[in-house]
Amino acid sequence: MECQKIINFGNQLLRRKNVDCAREDSRLSRCLNTFDLVALGVGSTLGAGVYVLAGAVARENAGPAIVISFLIASLASVLAGLCYGEFGARVPKTGSAYLYSYVTVGELWAFVTGWNLILSYVIGTSSVARAWSATFDEIIGQHIEEFCKRYMKMDAPGVLAKYPDIFAVVIITILTGLLIFGVKESALVNKVFTCINILVLGFVMVSGFVKGSIKNWQLTEQDIYNTSHGTYGDNQTQEEKLYGVGGFMPYGLKGVLSGAATCFYAFVGFDCIATTGEEVKNPQKAIPIGIVASLLICFVAYFGVSAALTLMMPYYQLDTNSPLPNAFKYVGWDGANYAVAVGSLCALSTSLLGSMFPMPRIIYAMAEDGLLFKFLAKVNEKRKTPIIATVTSGIIAAVMAFLFDLKDLVDLMSIGTLLAYSLVAACVLVLRYQPEQPNLAYQMARTTEETDNNESVSTSESQAGFLPEEEEKCSLKTILCPPNSDPSKFSGSVVSISTFIIGFLIVGSCILTALEPSVLIKAIWIIAAILVLVVSFVIWKQPESKTKLSFKVPLLPLLPVVSIFVNVYLMMQLDLGTWIRFAVWMLIGLEINQNGQEPTARGFDCIQTRTR
Repeated sequence: MECQKIINFGNQLLRRKNVDCAREDSRLSRCLNTFDLVALGVGSTLGAGVYVLAGAVARENAGPAIVISFLIASLASVLAGLCYGEFGARVPKTGSAYLYSYVTVGELWAFVTGWNLILSYVIGTSSVARAWSATFDEIIGQHIEEFCKRYMKMDAPGVLAKYPDIFAVVIITILTGLLIFGVKESALVNKVFTCINILVLGFVMVSGFVKGSIKNWQLTEQDIYNTSHGTYGDNQTQEEKLYGVGGFMPYGLKGVLSGAATCFYAFVGFDCIATTGEEVKNPQKAIPIGIVASLLICFVAYFGVSAALTLMMPYYQLDTNSPLPNAFKYVGWDGANYAVAVGSLCALSTSLLGSMFPMPRIIYAMAEDGLLFKFLAKVNEKRKTPIIATVTSGIIAAVMAFLFDLKDLVDLMSIGTLLAYSLVAACVLVLRYQPEQPNLAYQMARTTEETDNNESVSTSESQAGFLPEEEEKCSLKTILCPPNSDPSKFSGSVVSISTFIIGFLIVGSCILTALEPSVLIKAIWIIAAILVLVVSFVIWKQPESKTKLSFKVPLLPLLPVVSIFVNVYLMMQLDLGTWIRFAVWMLIGLEINQNGQEPTARGFDCIQTRTR
């Protein structure tokens, strides 16, 4: 009896969700177009970091070669973007990486993904709201901070912020009300602020190319020496070494790669587009186009601003906190700082909206599936928005912004996002090689209770005519030279197992590297890389699904494998404290899941209506 309960619990954790893609009806308002999605992706990704990040990375990591760092980071981000694009075309429903995990690898990983995405969006919303408040306060002379420190100081260092940020709460409340009012109105406001931000960045780029000089990309060690001695005196030999050797790549290739790892986080945010599956008029085409186009625009903006900055003034003189005002002052254009201030506030506004927009939709999708409290799935019939989920997420974010500094929690955002990227890439790899199923794209594993229910016909019976009648024997020849040109149950299992092996090798190698980088670890890396190539070759030999989609990831299995490696490597660079907080958050989530889970979760069949 106890054994049967354990088996039933295991089946519940591994059951997969069926999504009816043929049905156009949605409880949410289907009113967004491709331009709305591009603006949402650009606004969410191209936040205030573009006004700060370029200066810090150029001065401390890459120098003028920061443009190459952004190029490498954008290519790594595009890998994840392409995987999201294929799933957006395959499963155009609300839920983003949470939903994609649910239909592919099961309920357990889906909950882990969704729960961590919620944390990422909460921390992102709260931290951006505090940044908006601080930026506005700095523009008006820091009167808000002085007032709060005088009358509302909180004396709990390491636990609470120095003072409660009332202005951040006001901003979150306003945007929460906007999101409740309607998705179309929210998209309109986002487009206005995004366009202003793009115009300001365009002005920065043009200014840099007009007032800049190519000589700042050709500095010598003597130039750095002369400037350092002229500014600091004669005892700056150590300071000079911090600035590299001059030229276009003063810190070498290592500095460029280090800068690329930092710049990668500048492209985080495009995944909010994937949460709009039930609010877009033509999601199969709009979501892939929106993701790829927004990443391209963001790359051009980051590339252009970093190039303009390093052309306007020497990289080692850039201010790491406010590089653009400092650069305009350097070239004698102090008045341009007003445009920069307006642009930074618009960028923060769109970034804040981009963090708040997907959060209630993830909560709504999880609640409707029965993984969170069911009342969170309530939708306003008039406005067609998930009202309870929106209000709940707004309250949580407002409380976090009001009380906490959040600096120690920002790295937790990275875990949730990178975990989602990794799982989506793995899911693309698995699904592309699964057997054709004309009526069901994803088969849901039934628990014993569901099997006894006679409300629906067994999926295995409905597909009996489409799977191979004779079971394929497991042999090296069958694995390397599959007898069928179409995927079979056996070839699909080979790919699933191979993907697990690749994930295990990548995670294991990255953990060992993070714990103890040494010569022995390098040898392990070489062995692991060879094994990954061998297993990838096995996947490549398997027959691909011929299902027609509006968008597919090219160069399988290479691109998803590289994407998984990049994301896992960055995750393993996070400190131990971040992983402990992650474990605590997961324990809280699992407890809520057990208390709030419905007896049965929502599932629907994904009917492939596209012609083959």
